[in-house]
Amino acid sequence: MWFHSGEAAMVRERGARWAAGVMAAVCMLLLLGPSAAPSSGASLAGRLPFDAPGEAVPERVATWNICNPCGGSGRNFGRATEIATSAPQVIGLQEACVRDVEEIRTYLKEVYGLVYHVEYGTVLRNWNRCGGLPWRPGGFGQAILSAAPMTDRESVPYPDGGSENRGYLAVTTLVAGRPVRVFNTHLAERRQGGVRAGQVRVLAAEVARHDRAIVLGDFNAVPTAPELAPMWPLAADTDPACRPEPTAGAPCTPTTDWNLKFDYVFLRGPTPHTHRVRPSPYSDHHVLHTDLNRS
Repeated sequence: MWFHSGEAAMVRERGARWAAGVMAAVCMLLLLGPSAAPSSGASLAGRLPFDAPGEAVPERVATWNICNPCGGSGRNFGRATEIATSAPQVIGLQEACVRDVEEIRTYLKEVYGLVYHVEYGTVLRNWNRCGGLPWRPGGFGQAILSAAPMTDRESVPYPDGGSENRGYLAVTTLVAGRPVRVFNTHLAERRQGGVRAGQVRVLAAEVARHDRAIVLGDFNAVPTAPELAPMWPLAADTDPACRPEPTAGAPCTPTTDWNLKFDYVFLRGPTPHTHRVRPSPYSDHHVLHTDLNRS
């Protein structure tokens, strides 16, 4: 079949538009990954529990160590789904690679309609752990996602990180309609109690400067551990059964697969209304969230 020059140009233009459309669809599938494909005609949002909030809950804060299993292949969609299930106003993530957090934020926005601001407290740049190029490795450490903008960011490494660099990230944002200083930390590994003691002293001194503070994180220590002593006069954990002295009442709810309480939401000023611990297949730490009283 022969075309005049004008008709040939139109054919070429249509072909280019078709190719561009196919390419855009392929790029979206690559971005969202194979787990993002709807199954049995169900929408992606339909994978959430029926009582999922659908939008960020203004008085809800959460903490989650998202690593082990680490890596992002196929797991970040699941992690985003875990976060969307409770939709906290603020969540502190530990052992977080920057590229994984960015992918999680993309899923939260594109799949679940949840838009979060982000701040990072990077303590390591490690190609083996977080990918990237050998001369430009990925960032690893803490991250805070907040539905409201954050200000006055501080990322502070501890003087002694133990076997791996550790630190805390702090921001000011809105929770339950009021400004509050939010800290997110990850303390030294579980057999390094002496190192953790020094880290807690550094963190507690900063928390004490604020009348309203929320401290999130993986402390790698049970509530009765002596190294946590500086925190308890300043703030209480959201779980009323988790205290520095063993209680005869309800047990302290574990937050890890090995049946230990390592993860905390310490509150200084704000008071808890309810809390929940939810195991996840995407980490050996459970998602801990709490709803605060409005005051």
